[in-house]
Amino acid sequence: MCEFVGCCADAGPKYSPDDRPYIERFFGTIASRLSSRLPGYTGSHPRDLRRALADPKGKLRLYVSFDELEELVEYAIASYNGTPHAGLNNVTPLEAMEYFIRGKEQLVTWLPEHRRRTLCLMQSAKRCTVRAYLQQGVRPHINLYGVRYTSIVLACSTDLIGKSLLIYLNADDLRCVRAFQPDGAEFGVLEAQGAWGVIRHNLKLRQQINQEKKDKKRSRGPVDADPIGDYVDGKMAQAKKSRKAASELAEAKRILSSAPTARTAMGRGASAAQTATNAESEQKADKASEQKKTPTRPKKLSIGTGQVF
Repeated sequence: MCEFVGCCADAGPKYSPDDRPYIERFFGTIASRLSSRLPGYTGSHPRDLRRALADPKGKLRLYVSFDELEELVEYAIASYNGTPHAGLNNVTPLEAMEYFIRGKEQLVTWLPEHRRRTLCLMQSAKRCTVRAYLQQGVRPHINLYGVRYTSIVLACSTDLIGKSLLIYLNADDLRCVRAFQPDGAEFGVLEAQGAWGVIRHNLKLRQQINQEKKDKKRSRGPVDADPIGDYVDGKMAQAKKSRKAASELAEAKRILSSAPTARTAMGRGASAAQTATNAESEQKADKASEQKKTPTRPKKLSIGTGQVF
């Protein structure tokens, strides 16, 4: 990570908290304002009173999920950066940073743009074999977590059938992945096929949907073309009777609601027909608006005396 970002890690000398006052103060603030107030806090020593008060005693509603913990940590950091500090002459860290950047004209180190686009390279790559069934009309593609990925370039690269590609992915958005050849050369972006490439979803949601699809196959139930919508509808029907289904439904809705506007995937025939229909409707609307247009006449305004009765 340090080599990729272009920084170095300096842990500092051991048992010398005074040499790192800002970091140690930040850790102490997070511990006092956040971690010591969470259920399950063990305290600073065995007889700490907060240890007994933080015991959930088996009450599941008091437990904090991972997503809730992320939101709490984000809020605690934002609150820390927006709170005046005595060590900064009673100004907030954000105000102090603004003073040094605009007043003292100090430069802030930014991560280069080309590094931001390749942050996925910091994770370990997955090896996926290129497969194709040319006799059945299936062009070259890869399979990743139960979904087929391909691109225009890969679909035409029949020489890669049977070879492996290095795949880097974003676990929070699996609509597309980046592919590299074994020698390190970038191959390009591969998009998920079907409904998987339209709506943004993360790895956890896809694994849950794939498990539901396996259960359907075992029970010989129909498998729909829209797995994400089918999953949400199924959980919505089960949420009234199952608390687990209600939690999974709430998590799926949170993931889907935080996603950007979905891209509509239409076939060639459908898109052409839709375009023609839209053009005809627009022409009809324009003609109707032209017929309804009437010339406007200016109104004469009378000037009052200014007296109020």
